[in-house]
Amino acid sequence: MPISQIFTLWVGGLLTLMIFSFLYKDNPYYKFAEHLFVGVSAAYAMVVAFWSTMIPNMLGAIYPQSMGWFVVNQAEAATLTAQASKWWRIFPVILGLMMLARLTPKGAWLSRWPMGFIMGFSAGTNLTRFLQSDFIAQIRSTIIPLVVFDKSGAFSFGASFTNWVIVLGVLACLIYFFFSKEHKGWFGGTARVGIWILMVAFGAAFGYTVMARISLLIGRMNFLGQWVGSVF
Repeated sequence: MPISQIFTLWVGGLLTLMIFSFLYKDNPYYKFAEHLFVGVSAAYAMVVAFWSTMIPNMLGAIYPQSMGWFVVNQAEAATLTAQASKWWRIFPVILGLMMLARLTPKGAWLSRWPMGFIMGFSAGTNLTRFLQSDFIAQIRSTIIPLVVFDKSGAFSFGASFTNWVIVLGVLACLIYFFFSKEHKGWFGGTARVGIWILMVAFGAAFGYTVMARISLLIGRMNFLGQWVGSVF
């Protein structure tokens, strides 16, 4: 096995054991691995954002001829440098520099302008996006036929039963969140059914999350097995 691969296995194995040591109690080894992970992740994210976002979208858009300094592929560099300059992108650069004014006590008020622009723009664009992807899509998914026939024209009991469960489950959950009427009688019974449906949905979501974390744990255990196998 190459020396570089052995070194990588040892570093990964030791850092993994340092993180697992938190299961016993908080200790300096865990804190070292935690701070190292946060620092490396922040540095990696900063480098990726610089080369994949700032260089092409800022410098490459305002001054396309500069892309020849950063792109090694000559054909790709020629294509990028031939693009027209998008001079108007200087305004986002100015807003970004105004955000950095928050680091100075006297110029902190300048950061309110780009912050307000970001909040307003994000709220406006996300409103329409969430309306289309969540609100309207969920309503459309609930407007389904209660009696389903297959392609041959025969009655499909399974599909019909599924649609009935979806429609009645949605109505029961909506009734549970209707607080203008006291939950008594048939109304309260339907609200309790809505509670059960919500609990089943939350339990399924939690179980899915746990299984995803378990798969990560299995992958880490396999890595530790490779590490121990390289030692012995």
